[in-house]
Amino acid sequence: MPATGLVQGLIRDVPDFPEPGIVYKDITPLLADPGGFRTAVEAMASPWSIDVPDVVVGIEARGFLFGITVARELGIGFVPVRKPGKLPYLTSSIDYGLEYGTDTLEMHTDAIGPGHRVLVVDDVLATGGTAAATAELVARHGGSLMGFAFLLEIAFLAGRDRLNGARVEAVVTVEDD
Repeated sequence: MPATGLVQGLIRDVPDFPEPGIVYKDITPLLADPGGFRTAVEAMASPWSIDVPDVVVGIEARGFLFGITVARELGIGFVPVRKPGKLPYLTSSIDYGLEYGTDTLEMHTDAIGPGHRVLVVDDVLATGGTAAATAELVARHGGSLMGFAFLLEIAFLAGRDRLNGARVEAVVTVEDD
């Protein structure tokens, strides 16, 4: 079975979660399946294996699961981007808009140096706000964004449009809800 089919088959739709009208994409069956999880990580890392980034930046929280494993697959380091107050050293932060308010992300000030080639990894690309904010943090630190790797892209939410033409790779793409 091709990687996309195996991975997609392990992502469960949960209707009306977290609120009516939303179809939540539950990745916990994928995480529980060793072969499926391995296949997903390999598929996320593969597009970046020829021109390897210097570092993977993973977005809290499920981006950590995939980011760390993609970094290991590529043989490079990992940098966490977290919610406020979770990182122990000096941080820089960015506030960004959500459909229902604002949120903030932080990264250690010494995590990325000028010219570091960065791959941003997360589980899902939906509306793109979190990914765009992370890309802005990378740019503020002088990093060079190579692109984004996602397990799942929900294409009809047009998150890719907020990423300024950056390269986006997704293992599974959902065209409609």
